[in-house]
Amino acid sequence: MEWPLPSLLIRNRALSHTPTSLHINQTQHCKLLPGLVSSQAQLCRSNLELMQTIIAAAREVKKTCQKTFADMRWNCSSIDIPSTRESAFVYALSAAAISHTIAQACTSGDLRLCSCGPIPGEIPEPGYRWGGCADNLHFGLVMGSKFSDAPMKMKKAGSHANKLMHLHNSEVGRQALRDALVMKCKCHGVSGSCSIRTCWRGLQDLKDIAIDLKTKYLSATKVVHRPMGTRKQLVPKDIDIRPVRENELVYLQSSPDFCAKNDKLGSVGTQDRQCNKTSIGSDSCDMMCCGRGYNPYTEKLVERCHCKYHWCCYVTCKKCERIVERYVCK
Repeated sequence: MEWPLPSLLIRNRALSHTPTSLHINQTQHCKLLPGLVSSQAQLCRSNLELMQTIIAAAREVKKTCQKTFADMRWNCSSIDIPSTRESAFVYALSAAAISHTIAQACTSGDLRLCSCGPIPGEIPEPGYRWGGCADNLHFGLVMGSKFSDAPMKMKKAGSHANKLMHLHNSEVGRQALRDALVMKCKCHGVSGSCSIRTCWRGLQDLKDIAIDLKTKYLSATKVVHRPMGTRKQLVPKDIDIRPVRENELVYLQSSPDFCAKNDKLGSVGTQDRQCNKTSIGSDSCDMMCCGRGYNPYTEKLVERCHCKYHWCCYVTCKKCERIVERYVCK
């Protein structure tokens, strides 16, 4: 099955691997981007500036996903099963990342299509004032959803159940982004007294949003596609007396254990993955290596040490070497 958005963001033929030298400044460049569906290609041609931002988001998704799952058997190495909880996480993070990157590109002036977000309507507390340049979340959500959801709105985008699943999970990602809009402030005053604070609404880092989505991944709900009233909908498999909640990730198919390499199941296995001998969590050698055991090896680290502060104003350090023991799965 064609899996357009995450395949753009994670797989080797993806936007995340688009050469950094490629600058999307002419309409024919849109043809160089792999896997775009027709509506995405049209969006590219009419918003060349925006595509550079989306490519940046693709690279950020891959990096953030791998860091977020570095302590688990599945570490974003494969997303070849299109309806598992892993694909649910990738769709949610992808949708959040695209809108996040666009919103902040408005703030930084990288997009001429937009500017700072609006000043909040409520009156700030005494000692606070609205100012600065807020992240333009509204513009990010509007343009991000146009790109993210386009593949799932095509007639040939796979089964109706998969479409509903991916559209739902993408919206969960955007909701997590809305929840990540917080007040940020800068102090003003004599000698750092902070007598007045200039504040604006800004987004948390994508890594914090990814951690929130990882929690939703761990508690994701398995669903089935069945008639509800006049049409088929996704309902929880084991508790179908309630509808799917708007803030929960959903999946249709159970995941493999990711212990052994199996291309058909989308598993690259955990052989040669680094593990933590002293941990009792998912990164422990017992869990990560699936009971196969592990091999130790030593690594020499060179670190700064014996640092001294000199008046005024610099620091000098020596270099120290130490040997650490690491472990990899058999």
